[in-house]
Amino acid sequence: MNITRENVDALNAVVKVDIAKEDYSDKVEKILTDYRKTANIPGFRKGHVPMGMVKKQYGKAVLVDEVNKLLQDALNKYLTEEKLDVLGQPLPKPQDDIDWDAEKFSFEFELGLAPEFEVELKGKKAITQYNIVADDKMIDEQVERIQKQYGKLVSQDTVEKDSEITGTFTNEEKEIDNKVTLTLDKFEGKATEKQFIGAKAGDVITLKTKGLYSDEHELMHALKLSHDDVHGLDIEVNFTINEINKRELADLDQELFDKLFGEGTVKSVTELKDKIKEDAEKQFVQQADQKLLNDVTEYLVENTKFDLPAEFLTKWMQTAGEKEMNAEEAKEEYEKSEKSLRYQLIEGKLIEANDIKITMDDIKDHARNMIKAQMAQFGQMNPSDKELDDIAARVLSNQDEARRISEQIISQRLLEVYKEKANLKTKELSYENFVKEVYGDK
Repeated sequence: MNITRENVDALNAVVKVDIAKEDYSDKVEKILTDYRKTANIPGFRKGHVPMGMVKKQYGKAVLVDEVNKLLQDALNKYLTEEKLDVLGQPLPKPQDDIDWDAEKFSFEFELGLAPEFEVELKGKKAITQYNIVADDKMIDEQVERIQKQYGKLVSQDTVEKDSEITGTFTNEEKEIDNKVTLTLDKFEGKATEKQFIGAKAGDVITLKTKGLYSDEHELMHALKLSHDDVHGLDIEVNFTINEINKRELADLDQELFDKLFGEGTVKSVTELKDKIKEDAEKQFVQQADQKLLNDVTEYLVENTKFDLPAEFLTKWMQTAGEKEMNAEEAKEEYEKSEKSLRYQLIEGKLIEANDIKITMDDIKDHARNMIKAQMAQFGQMNPSDKELDDIAARVLSNQDEARRISEQIISQRLLEVYKEKANLKTKELSYENFVKEVYGDK
C-alpha cells in the first residue's frame, strides 16, 4: 500500500491511496474459506461447496468490503501519523466505475486543512469586565418584597394605590370569565389606576384591552386567553371587584430571620441586608462572567484573522448531516455556522496554549457541586456523599449531559485565562444600570 499527498494550497490537499493485491488477498481468502465452511447451498453438504462457487457468489462483495476497510484504516492512520489537522472528514473524489476485477486500486480524497494562525488576547481596545453591586435601592426593595411575601392580608373597604384586588374579568362576546388577583402597578397607564382608586367591592369597572398592559403575557393571564387571541386584541372588558385587601408588611424580627435563613444565621436588619447583598452579588458574578465570556468570544472571532477552506467545507456539509443537502442549502448552512467554526478553532488554540485539561474527576466534581446547589434550593442543605455520587453517576450516564458539563468546565477555565491575560477594564455599577447598559431595558 502506498499513500501520497499533494498540497493544493495552504488549506486544501489531495491524498492518494494505492492498494495492491498483496494488501487484501490473504484477508479475502480467509473470509471466503470461512464462508465455505458454513455456506448452505442446495446440492452440497455443508463445508463441501466448491471454492470456485463460493468465490463466484461472494467474492466481489467480500473484496469490496475488505478494500473499503483497508482504505479507511490506512487513511485514519496516515492522518494521525502525519499529524494533519483536518476540518470535517476526507471526501472521496468521484471515480468512474471501478474495475473490481483489477488487482490494484487507487483512490483519492480531498482534505480541508486547518489554517495556521496566532491568537492575541491582549488587544489594543480594553474589554469591559462588569462588577455588579447590589445598591441600597435594590436591597430595600428586596426587604420590602420579603415583608410582603410573609405579611398578612387586611381587608379594605375601598381601593387604594397599593391594594390587592380580587375580581372577575368578563366579556360575553369572547366568552371571557376569569377570576384574578391584581395590583394597580401592573397596568400600563395612570388613567386605569385612577378608575380603580376609591372603588368598592361590587363595583364594575369597564376597561379597554388595548394598552391595558405593556406585556401581552399579563393580558393572557388576566383574561385567560391564548397568545394568538390577545395579540392585537381591542375590546372592552368588565372587571367586577369581589374583594379588596392590603398586604400588611411582616415585622423584621428574629422569627422572620429564622424562617428565611435558619435559626440564628441572621440576627438583625443590618445582617439581613448584608445577607441579601451577598446572595444577590453571587448571582451577579455569574451574569457578569457570562457577559465577559460573550464579549471576549466576540472580540476573538472578529479580530483573529484567518482563511478557511470554505469550498471544501461547503461540499462536506452536503453529506455530513442526517439529511443530505443540495449545494445551495450547504452554502447557506456553512455561512450560518462559519462564525461558530472559527471560534472552535480559536478555542482549540487557547486550550492547547494554556494547557487546559479536563479529567473525569473534574467532571464528577462539577456534577456533584451542581447537584448540591440544586438540592439546596429545595432545602436539602446537607446531602450525603453517597447520595451526591449516585445522582452524579445517573447524570453522567447521559453522554449529552456529560458533554455539556465538560463544555461548562472548559468555559470556566477559559474565563480564568481571559481574566488573567486579556486587556480588561473594570466597571462597577448597579444591577439596574447593568441591565440598561447591556440590554437597553428600562
